[in-house]
Amino acid sequence: MSIQPEERLAAALARLILDPAAPPARHIAVGAASPIPAAACWLVRKSGHPVRLSLLHKRSGNPFTEGSRELFDLTGQGRIDLFFLGGGQIDGQANLNLVGTGEWPGTGVRFPGSFGSAFMYFMTPRTILFREEHSPRVLVPRVDNISAPGVSAPGVFRRGTAQALVTGKCVFTFDAASARFTLASLHPGETVESIRAATGFDFDVPAAVPATPDPTPDELSLLRGPVCDEMLETYPDFCARVFARKAAA
Repeated sequence: MSIQPEERLAAALARLILDPAAPPARHIAVGAASPIPAAACWLVRKSGHPVRLSLLHKRSGNPFTEGSRELFDLTGQGRIDLFFLGGGQIDGQANLNLVGTGEWPGTGVRFPGSFGSAFMYFMTPRTILFREEHSPRVLVPRVDNISAPGVSAPGVFRRGTAQALVTGKCVFTFDAASARFTLASLHPGETVESIRAATGFDFDVPAAVPATPDPTPDELSLLRGPVCDEMLETYPDFCARVFARKAAA
């Protein structure tokens, strides 16, 4: 079985979670309908790292009896170290738009809504942005409406901002001081030129951009075995499509 794009993305996210230069991720939360970030978190856990996982969408064994209200409460107390966010639009300052396109209130193309994105972005020390689609309609010069700002003015309290942005084409890291992304790695088949053509915002490029590493044989074994075991109940369609496994009848 060849390496699936979703497996490569999960491994890339796992490496970011374990980045030794970043604050430790002792307690990671994953929102609803996020199978690839969930796979990355389980990969970290099954690799032997003692992280606590709180998966909002998990059908059984979920620590949240009242859903997102408890997630927000834990985050406000400083007990969530890392979260994942995406957006209908994401711009070069790591601003997110989950409202819609066009003038406020964004009645052009409607997105699912901001919900707790701004609170989580401000109150979580580390946020990894994730969006599989990498196109000029998603990665825009400036979001039409800001659901959650990537950076804040001096004196505005926030615990952290974006660590990175992972897409179906590449990995960017984010520097809050300059409010800019830097191209960190290229997925197979991509070049700096192809990323520029697919990205609406400007970004920095180092002298040499490495390829995004393939998952190791051990990582693939974990993803297709113990990680899939943990995900089958909650994400059966994802496991069938990516890992070619189905839950027992």
